[in-house]
Amino acid sequence: MIDRDRERLAEALAFALEAHGEQTRKGTAIPYVSHLLQVAGLVLEHGGDATQAVAALLHDCVEDCDDVELDTIERRFGAEVAAIVDVCTDVLPGDRPDAKSPWLERKQRFVTQLSGADARARLVAGCDKLHNLRCIVSDLRQQGGTSLARFSSSPEQTRGYYEAARDALAPDLPDALVEELDALLEELRGFVAGVSFA
Repeated sequence: MIDRDRERLAEALAFALEAHGEQTRKGTAIPYVSHLLQVAGLVLEHGGDATQAVAALLHDCVEDCDDVELDTIERRFGAEVAAIVDVCTDVLPGDRPDAKSPWLERKQRFVTQLSGADARARLVAGCDKLHNLRCIVSDLRQQGGTSLARFSSSPEQTRGYYEAARDALAPDLPDALVEELDALLEELRGFVAGVSFA
C-alpha cells in the first residue's frame, strides 16, 4: 500500500474515532470502532482498494454521529468516498442519530438504494452486512434467540431485511462473500424459526 493510502486510512480512522466517540455496539460494551475496523478489513480482504476502505471506516458517520454531514465527508475525503458513504447511510430526509424514521420504512428504502448502487459501493455495503450478520449469529449461538430482542424489529423482520439486502447486493459481490452471507443467513433462519417471545 502506498504512503498516501496509508495516510488516508489513518486520517479516516482518526475522524471516525472522534465522530463515534464513546459509542458501543448495540446491546454490548464493544467499542463501535471495532465494527468500522472489521468492515474496512473485509473490504480489503475481498479485493477493495484504499478508497473503499476509507469509506468503510466512515460508513456510519452520517447515520449515527451528531454534526457529521455528507458534505463534510466529501470535503475531507473526496467525492467517491462520500458517494459510497451515502449509499451505506440508512436514514430518511430529516432523520437525526437520536430521532430516526420507523425501522421498516428506512430498511425498505435502504434495500432499494442498494439495488441501484454501483459495484464499488456494494462491496462496502456487503462487507457491512457480513460483519453485522457475523455478530448477530455469534450472539445467537452464545445467548440463543433472546439476543434478537435488543433490536427494534421482530426476528422475522430482521431475517427478511438481511435476505433482501443480500439479494440486492449479491450480483456485484465476490463469490466467497456471498457464500458466507448465505451460510450465516441459513443459520439465522434456523434461530428465527425457533424464537418465541411469548
